[in-house]
Amino acid sequence: MKYILLISGRKAEMEDIWTWPKEDFDAHIAFLVGFNKQLTESGEMVAVVALTGPDKATIVRAGQSRQIATDGVFPESKEFLAGYWVVDVDTPEQAYAIAERASAAPGRGGVPTNIPIEVRQIMSGPPADLP
Repeated sequence: MKYILLISGRKAEMEDIWTWPKEDFDAHIAFLVGFNKQLTESGEMVAVVALTGPDKATIVRAGQSRQIATDGVFPESKEFLAGYWVVDVDTPEQAYAIAERASAAPGRGGVPTNIPIEVRQIMSGPPADLP
């Protein structure tokens, strides 16, 4: 089963990483590089994507001119999608355990970030209960 593990957060919280001391930033990145390597070596990694900030997003709707998003991917939202992993595992519990490990990435002063990771199964087709 494939799952997507979504990292979302408020702009100010997500941009705070750029103010961390270099050693904290480097430790965070080293953790993520090692984490991604472990997922790849275990065969669980399908994809990992880090996204630019919402100030670089463009919202496009049919019949309308382009609108630059200035407050998240969805204008009514204070949060934005920062990135995601796609993993292929046998059980939901394995996806939850991977998300928990990602959430423990070190932050400022080495304290775990505890950033929420949303876990959602990727559908392989329409729900079986559809007529």
